Amino acid sequence: METMNTYDAAWLEQARKLGTSTLFESCGLQTSSVDPDIRPVWAGASVAGPAYPLECSPGDNLSIHIAMEQAPRGSILVVATGGFVAGYWGEVLTVAAEAAGVAGLVIDGGVRDIAALKARRFPVFTRGVSMRGTIKASAPSVGRPINFTGTPVAPGDLLVADDDGVLVLPAAHVEATLAKGQARADKEAAIMEQLREGKTTIDLLGLAQWRQAR
Repeated sequence: METMNTYDAAWLEQARKLGTSTLFESCGLQTSSVDPDIRPVWAGASVAGPAYPLECSPGDNLSIHIAMEQAPRGSILVVATGGFVAGYWGEVLTVAAEAAGVAGLVIDGGVRDIAALKARRFPVFTRGVSMRGTIKASAPSVGRPINFTGTPVAPGDLLVADDDGVLVLPAAHVEATLAKGQARADKEAAIMEQLREGKTTIDLLGLAQWRQAR
């Protein structure tokens, strides 16, 4: 399995620290925001890395097993299932992912073995939880571009996920978005400092015209 060097470690750490909300506001791409029903399995989960997209047939997780052999180290698996909720992923695949260097999972289907996933602190973002297992009979797409809940995902796009949601940035937009995101974060830090000094959001955001006469 090859190591993916699309983004250096500093960029990935910056993206994770800036977070999905700041990056979404900075990128100008409405389609970059994944369906908000895709939520973290455990509070505080966050991950940033190159996306590795794949598609599973409803109730069939063979594509995931194939991807585990093909995804470059550091990848985040992005699994489309058509929204069919079943236990496509559990503790066994989590251990396999850790051994293979897979950094996280985003799936619009479901997962199981939740206690083990929480204990291992593996970043998983999913539509639901289901004890129902899956078959292994078909693999519609592995490592090719997909549409994930309305968001285009190509191999190597930057995926960032945290408690606020999941964001997919096309590779060509990453550098500019990180720069704009950092500027936005710095501006907000300055605003919060002024708030601590007694200013109000009405003052700082130019909303004085909405003040009510007392």
